[in-house]
Amino acid sequence: MADAEVEEPLELQLEQYRRELTGYCYRMLGSAAEAEDAVQDAMIKAWRGRHGFEGRAALRSWLYRIATNVCLDALRSRKTRARPMDLGGPSTVATASLTVLPEVTWIGPVPDARVVSEAGDPAELAAQRESVRLALISALQRLAPRQRAVLILREVLGWRASEVADLLDSTVASVNSALQRARATLAVQEVAATEPLRPLDQEQAALLTRYVRAFERYDMDGLTALLHEEVVMSMPPYELWLRGHQDVRDWMLGPGAECRDSQLIATTANGCPAYGQYKPGPDGGYTPWALHVLELTGGRITGLNFFLDTDALFPLFGLPAGLPA
Repeated sequence: MADAEVEEPLELQLEQYRRELTGYCYRMLGSAAEAEDAVQDAMIKAWRGRHGFEGRAALRSWLYRIATNVCLDALRSRKTRARPMDLGGPSTVATASLTVLPEVTWIGPVPDARVVSEAGDPAELAAQRESVRLALISALQRLAPRQRAVLILREVLGWRASEVADLLDSTVASVNSALQRARATLAVQEVAATEPLRPLDQEQAALLTRYVRAFERYDMDGLTALLHEEVVMSMPPYELWLRGHQDVRDWMLGPGAECRDSQLIATTANGCPAYGQYKPGPDGGYTPWALHVLELTGGRITGLNFFLDTDALFPLFGLPAGLPA
């Protein structure tokens, strides 16, 4: 007679949901660090409450219930995160002010490896990348927290209304109403469409190769040729943002000229191509300067997001602390 099947230890069962829970909490909170803290808190609560679980609900649903409550509690105690474009109109190079706002102000980038499956159907992976793009995360932050949870669970994760109602201790009618209000709010915001990274797309790969070449050579003619006329550039933690390829070019040749002679290392963030930027350091090597997250539409770059908090972001993305000469 065959040995009885041994059930996998609970901690290993919990761990298999870490990536999707991180993606869920990131969409709720708009911060990779807060999302990972929320997931860890949920895992600890699940472990401590394991004796009360006893299989009364699916493990995945139980974890999502705990994680949702952790996120809702966190959202009660802080302001909504945003992008610079959410806080006011664009600057020009002449009027730009390098006002620094605290980290808790901003929506931060997240590595694809923390929130997107490593393998699967290409269409499903594209949908996952689409669901963590910066513009959508920004739009989600403007929803009331429970509406946000309902929209993510129903529209992104594909839960049934009855499942969401059970998770939120609510009713199907209440869940459907919250979903309608959330959809209406998003429709008013007109969330800009951008294309997710497509690793096998040769045209997209060629565009990115040209971007790296132009930036590292500091060829502003070549770089400008890749930009949409209405391209938007932002640089958290600075509150300023610029619109239009002429202003971007003027910035790069003016206040941003210290980026000249930089080196880029490829990574991915929010379903988009991203690059760790290293600028020349005093010892002849290269030091971290910014994380570029590019938004693409129709063969052009429509968003240049330069995140400057390299002390937190480069370790998160597994980028080296420096490059040799």
